[in-house]
Amino acid sequence: MTNKKAIIFDLDGVIVDTAKFHFYAWRNLAKKLAIDFDEKDNEQLKGVSRIESLKKILEWGKKSISDKQFEQLMHEKNQEYLSYVDQMTPDDILPGVMPTLRFLKEQNVKMALGSASKNAKRILANVALDDFFDAIVDGLTVSKAKPDPEVFLKAAELLDVHPENCLVFEDSIAGIEAANRGNMLSIGIGNAQTLNKASYCFRDFTEIKEEFFLKVGFQFSKIKN
Repeated sequence: MTNKKAIIFDLDGVIVDTAKFHFYAWRNLAKKLAIDFDEKDNEQLKGVSRIESLKKILEWGKKSISDKQFEQLMHEKNQEYLSYVDQMTPDDILPGVMPTLRFLKEQNVKMALGSASKNAKRILANVALDDFFDAIVDGLTVSKAKPDPEVFLKAAELLDVHPENCLVFEDSIAGIEAANRGNMLSIGIGNAQTLNKASYCFRDFTEIKEEFFLKVGFQFSKIKN
């Protein structure tokens, strides 16, 4: 492994926002079951598996269904979610992300995606970002969920970079903890109070200047004035 620095990006909430699509799909499913479901409820499902999410919704609504109906509802929810994903375009990339990715690519910085999503490659293709990453680690290639650092450690291995030389951009508490456990520099994207275990925190990528990467040890051939 090299001592060169690299960057690992989470996907949802960092590069694109697909959390709203999960909310729409879960809300419609809950409506079918005559269960109230709002954005506050949805917050409790972030980072939770599809099976456990449906169990929670049924528990909140005090509903009981057969195993067959449970499987059918999970399938329907996923199909609705994917219908939203398949409508995504580059316009769905979050503010400031494209200039940052372009700059890092110009500087030949190694970059990986480290996401729990099983649809990561599909999303990257739809928003035309699949050529930016040297490695992609997603929910299809890891077995342990964040805060376990497996997804980030595997990304570092694929990049051939020591974990301590990796920067991780994350928007969740579990993701920040995973980066910290992996001995990586954690950069929070979102609310600084919520992500208080991150080494640094920014509201979004519009706040991150090129000089920040110099501050954390990257060496660039040139920076445009």
